[in-house]
Amino acid sequence: MKKFTFHVLGVPHTITNKDFLGCAFTQKVWKFCKMMGERGHNIYHYGHELSNPPYAENVSVVSSKIWNKVYGSHNYKNNTFSYDLNDEVYQTFYKNAIKEISDRKQPNDFLLPFWGSGVKPVCDSHTDLITVEPGIGYAGGHWAPFKIFESYAIYHAYYGLNSIGSCIQNNYDTVIPNYFDLEDFEYNDQKEDYFLYLGRVYDGKGVSIAIQVTEYLGLKLKVAGQVDPNGPYRDRTFPPHVEFIGYADVDTRKQLIKKAKGSFIPSQYVEPFAGVQIENLISGTPTITSDWGAFAENNINGITGYRCRTFDDYLQATIKINNGEIDYKTCREYGEKFSLENIAPMYEKFFQDVLNVYEGNGWYQTDILKLE
Repeated sequence: MKKFTFHVLGVPHTITNKDFLGCAFTQKVWKFCKMMGERGHNIYHYGHELSNPPYAENVSVVSSKIWNKVYGSHNYKNNTFSYDLNDEVYQTFYKNAIKEISDRKQPNDFLLPFWGSGVKPVCDSHTDLITVEPGIGYAGGHWAPFKIFESYAIYHAYYGLNSIGSCIQNNYDTVIPNYFDLEDFEYNDQKEDYFLYLGRVYDGKGVSIAIQVTEYLGLKLKVAGQVDPNGPYRDRTFPPHVEFIGYADVDTRKQLIKKAKGSFIPSQYVEPFAGVQIENLISGTPTITSDWGAFAENNINGITGYRCRTFDDYLQATIKINNGEIDYKTCREYGEKFSLENIAPMYEKFFQDVLNVYEGNGWYQTDILKLE
């Protein structure tokens, strides 16, 4: 396999490290660097000076001084993050990343904007590189010539109804699921007497459903995550059966997930992926989800948990999981499919297919000999 060179653009308003667990895109950057760096690929990461992506050269394009000036008063561990593409951090990121890439790039290097349109100005200045949106899990943008979607749910949503019966597909738009470091989680089949909600604490993620279901059944619920400062839980007040944990770091997350009897992810929008669902499965914890989006692909009804639509659906799912009707080991085995080791070859094949457009015979590139 050819060794590729990647220019990886971090998320300007975060720092690429394990501390920013509240930003799924930041964690995808960190994990991508580990996943592909372990396989010997060359990686330049552009971001905050204190970023520490593994196996990558961290090229500082935003100083702590500027970052703290703009975001220093923001408590991202308690509240969802606020940023502006026109603020000083973003504008500094754009300017410096454009220059630093110019100093390092070689023909047919890959440029990877994990933050999509949020870092598009950098990509617009380097059209000679091969730009790939490497993990689309966002609702707008989708502008790069090559696109990797996190699920078929968002892939099909992108193409829309116009693609039904119309030949408008692009063979170089693909689906590769999100990927996870198994070292961050621990399988456990000795569960404690509580259910879990882990994620942004707002009704779009369905936290109220988790609260109402467990209250109705008289079960304990632990809620962990950043709170929507404009939502109904902004004052951190919950019913007596709910224990509010707050922000969960790597170890707290591991302990919460592995000990939970089951985990609620009842998102009320079409989830592009919902990584926390796979994190639970890796830990051997069944999931209770809504019945759309990526859940239709990754939560196998009756096997890894249950997909629900009505209040009664959620009640029955919770009772079944509380009674031990989902096998914890089966959950773990399914979650392992999303390990860094299993997903990396999918990325390598895609990058090679794209590179063949520039260095080979494109779609017709093959190493298979004709039959005699």
